[in-house]
Amino acid sequence: MTDRVALGRATLTRVVELRVQMRTDLFGQTPAQAWSDNADLLEPSFWDRAADQWKIAMQTWVLHVDGMTVLIDTGVGNDRHRPHFPPLHQLSTGYLDALAEAGVAPESVDVVVNTHLHTDHVGWNTRLVDGAWVPTFPNARYLMPEADHRHFSPDGDSTNESMRIVFADSVLPVADQTELYSGDHQLSDSLWLRPAGGHTPGSSVVWLDAGVPAVFVGDLTHCPIQLVRPDDPCAFDEDPAAAAHTRHRVLTEAAQRSATVVPAHYPGRGGARISARANGFTVDEWLGLSGI
Repeated sequence: MTDRVALGRATLTRVVELRVQMRTDLFGQTPAQAWSDNADLLEPSFWDRAADQWKIAMQTWVLHVDGMTVLIDTGVGNDRHRPHFPPLHQLSTGYLDALAEAGVAPESVDVVVNTHLHTDHVGWNTRLVDGAWVPTFPNARYLMPEADHRHFSPDGDSTNESMRIVFADSVLPVADQTELYSGDHQLSDSLWLRPAGGHTPGSSVVWLDAGVPAVFVGDLTHCPIQLVRPDDPCAFDEDPAAAAHTRHRVLTEAAQRSATVVPAHYPGRGGARISARANGFTVDEWLGLSGI
């Protein structure tokens, strides 16, 4: 399977942790008929018609650019206590083996970017060693959005008790290596972070331009149904109206710049170049990875 592509001077590698499926009614404002109407786009990679479920990849994007190894989001993680989300509870996946197969040793990672601090984006920040959570990437800087850190911290304003657990096992143990960012944040000559709030208060996107533009959008879109229907929220959005506004803004800029849009959870080929169409977007060309 092709697991990497060149984006100008950058190399992008996909590292898949696991795949799951969820009910389409988590897109509560998306009519059932819309899935059938867009079957050419959604089947078979993104929608299981028989089960009426949408397909999700938990994965990390690895960028080699500007002399750095950068991980964008770190998946779910093993050994996590996640009773609030059974598909992610007490996993034992081969994530570290998959990283090794991609040529990435934990010690070689320079930067970890958490686009936001939900459980399925920060899990492999840490690993369990002799009963204690320790940084998986001992030499890396962990970049986290300040607004999410403030919102989800134990003394923050979130009422989501499950996030207290996530913070304890996946965020606090890397505090000595953490850098909080807000607003536009330049990471290197080719990489910068920009605010994209709505899904969470601090959700961010990672823009890459090393000769070929791309934008890593985290959970700005969970499924391509939100390309053709960008106003439709997902149940995991904390501020659905703000998320929809941000989705329009970022996807419009990506279309204008012919930038490849790379979401966190798309299976298939992982991302695509898009064009604006009516009140939504259409796929021009999928990313050149093998489909999953």
